[in-house]
Amino acid sequence: MPRFRVMEVLHFTSKMKNTEKGSDRAEDGGEVESVCCEVDEVKKMKIRGRVRLMKKNMLDINDFMASLLDRIGEMLGKRVSLQLISESQSDLGNGIRGKLGKEAYLEKWITTVTSLRGGEAEFPVTFDWDESLGIPGAFIIKNHHHGQFYLRTLTLEDVPGCGTVKFICNSWVYPTHRYKYDRVFFSNKAYLPCQTPAPLQKYREDELVNLRGDGTGELKEWDRIYDYDYYNDLGFPDKGPEYVRQVLGGSKEYPYPRRGRTGRKPTKTDPKSESRLPMLSLDIYVPRDEQFTRTKFSQYLAYSLKSIVQVTLPEILSLWDKTINEFDSLDDINRIYEGGIKLPKVNLLRKVKERIPWTMIKELVRSDGEWLLKFPMPDVIKKHKSAWRTDEEFAREMLAGVNPVVIRRLEEFPPRSKLDPQVYGNQHSHIREHHIEMNMDGLTINKAIDSNKMFILDHHDTLMPYLRRVNSTKTKTYATRTLLFLQADGTLKPLAIELSLPHPQGDRHGCVSRIFMPADEGVEGSVWQLAKAYAAVNDSGFHQLISHWLNTHAVMEPFVIATHRQLSVLHPIYNLLHPHLRDTMHINALARQILINAGGILERTVYPAKYAMEMSAVVYKNWVFTEQALPADLLKRGMAVVDLGSPNGLKLLIEDYPYAVDGLDIWYAIESWVRHYCSFYYPTDDQMLGDTELQSWWSEIRDVGHGDKKHEQWWPKMKAVEELIQCCTTIIWTASAFHAAINFGQYPYAGYLPNRPTVSRQFMPEPGTDEYNELERNPDKMFLKTITAQLQTLLGVSLIEILSRHSSDEVYLGQREDSEDWTRDDEIREMFGRFRDRLFEIERNIVERNEDGRWKNRRGSVDVPYTLLYPNTSDYSRVGGLTGKGIPNSVSM
Repeated sequence: MPRFRVMEVLHFTSKMKNTEKGSDRAEDGGEVESVCCEVDEVKKMKIRGRVRLMKKNMLDINDFMASLLDRIGEMLGKRVSLQLISESQSDLGNGIRGKLGKEAYLEKWITTVTSLRGGEAEFPVTFDWDESLGIPGAFIIKNHHHGQFYLRTLTLEDVPGCGTVKFICNSWVYPTHRYKYDRVFFSNKAYLPCQTPAPLQKYREDELVNLRGDGTGELKEWDRIYDYDYYNDLGFPDKGPEYVRQVLGGSKEYPYPRRGRTGRKPTKTDPKSESRLPMLSLDIYVPRDEQFTRTKFSQYLAYSLKSIVQVTLPEILSLWDKTINEFDSLDDINRIYEGGIKLPKVNLLRKVKERIPWTMIKELVRSDGEWLLKFPMPDVIKKHKSAWRTDEEFAREMLAGVNPVVIRRLEEFPPRSKLDPQVYGNQHSHIREHHIEMNMDGLTINKAIDSNKMFILDHHDTLMPYLRRVNSTKTKTYATRTLLFLQADGTLKPLAIELSLPHPQGDRHGCVSRIFMPADEGVEGSVWQLAKAYAAVNDSGFHQLISHWLNTHAVMEPFVIATHRQLSVLHPIYNLLHPHLRDTMHINALARQILINAGGILERTVYPAKYAMEMSAVVYKNWVFTEQALPADLLKRGMAVVDLGSPNGLKLLIEDYPYAVDGLDIWYAIESWVRHYCSFYYPTDDQMLGDTELQSWWSEIRDVGHGDKKHEQWWPKMKAVEELIQCCTTIIWTASAFHAAINFGQYPYAGYLPNRPTVSRQFMPEPGTDEYNELERNPDKMFLKTITAQLQTLLGVSLIEILSRHSSDEVYLGQREDSEDWTRDDEIREMFGRFRDRLFEIERNIVERNEDGRWKNRRGSVDVPYTLLYPNTSDYSRVGGLTGKGIPNSVSM
């Protein structure tokens, strides 16, 4: 191609400027024309591109015809077009948007071999490009097929002045008639709003407007709208009074984080409640790009177990009509892991196949065809079948188990309640010195408190206001307090458990409490095992409803929605946070449909039953965003103190606190990465203050997403870069490490229900009663009759097995889905590499600590190493499954 010399261009430009009307113009006309022709010849060029996409599954019955029509359509003409957009030249006639290149079409659609089940494939595309338009900064894609496809990337080769230009898309593109706007994708270069090239600015703004929607109408699968709503879809009032549930959010009594709007019509019975999908449907709306990958969703079909239970519970119950729905011994429970439970000889397939697809049934069935329920062996009983019953393990799991985020230092004795005495009377603890001092290694209460040796697991105030209602159901339980003593070897020893009930004469009379102390033998030992079980029931419910659901899943969803609504994909903070938002809206939508809804699996297997979600809304009143930061949480619970002499200015009061030790390593690694990243884009506070998208994002999180708490004074003002650093670190910590610590240990510890029972069905036996005599004769049988029943156990274990599994395509902390292509900035990639290297180092440290015999809380008597905060950054095989380790980037399960 001929090249035009610089001096000739300057000469041409000068002559054009000097041209006057009349003869001069005519005189120069021929030269102008010839030069223009040569310029046109110079500027025209070809840019080769490669598009990577995944076609829709042709074997999907709903899309078979669309796939067939698409192939026929390609024979008749090009069906997928792309237009490059200049990032340096504007089109004044198109709202000052970047100039467009000519349309180009995907090539070899038919001849490129792809799996009928769908799969990624690469298609060439050739663009005619005018070199004067500079570098392409975005492109428009139009899908004229009948079906959608997943657009992964567009890569341009040999772009003048740039070389390779990469567009990371990762989005489903539906047929053009589904959109009222063009689908636009931007290159992998981050810009603050004020730094965005002018030709791309309107495209940037338009895209955010499209994602926000107008707040009306029922949303369909091809809609890309992120909007807010209350939790008004948990109940099903049209089905009857038993299925009425409180609307959560929008009131002082029941505040709640917002969830994604679906726009479904209200119920006939209650206009404030949203109608529900059919019970077995998993087709609840979330933006298509927020849905699980095909790999993950296929693995996730085990979630259908929950739907099966809701529809076929009467049929399943009938299979046990010759029993009393009880495990008769611990050996019976062990058989569900060692050999399974053989169902009665009833044709279960015949009974349910009419209503449940075979792929859903087979989770209940052994692959060899026997009708058995069999589960993997939980870690807590793999090496020692009875070590879970020890006091050592009972206490250790408060520091290194599935819910190590509640225990706190005891600062006053007796423990005091914060419940309003005008409503609930005296709710202070009835534990006294004589109950516990004989087990405190010779220390007095005051000395032990002053020496930071007294700790408490306190669920009293959370449960007491609901206890009358909870105990009006099949549940029979207590509000519990557990006192513990820190021993010289760094382990905790239980001192006493307090079981409390509301006063029979009314709430204003306070509570009635019983105190139980440790015992090893006889009926006293059996009573003590029951007392620990009641405490574990409280902790299990709090774990599922508050630590897990509320403090990760629910509180994160507003951050997901606001990020997509207010931060462009070009925004550097969007690029920082996006990996930590993956799948959260989808898992939450599925939970509302089949888990936390009225009559859902959570209500059937966890003790608060129909009051579960309402209780979580009351607890949300005390939620504070800044206290979700790990250092702030440890200080609040008194598990750490400020110590300027320590490397991070924090000293743990229990040195061997595995969750906190590993967690602080992860926290400070995240914080360092976020600090370098944010400081790169915001050298000064003023630049951050002037970022309109960022300020709108934070305002929307506070005022809308968490709107019931918008008047709280603790919200960061987002006026300094340091505030942004702490907020982003907290978001990433919550979505990744915190969620991993409280989710993926569920099956290893709670997969054995006697260790973490979720329900108690009868009160502590009183001396002289038949129940007390039975406890004395057969303590294990009485224990099992008190805790979770057989059917609830099977359902509960099924659920937590699913929740504890990593998908095989999981992306872990320190990894990016698009590897090195997610950003064009070399310095940012280097920063991220240092973050990953630090995580490698943390992994090695965790392994070393777990092997160090000095740290007794890291393995305990059950010999289960603490690996829940092992990042798994170095494991790129992505095997998935019940690994008991690994920190996914997001709340994705």
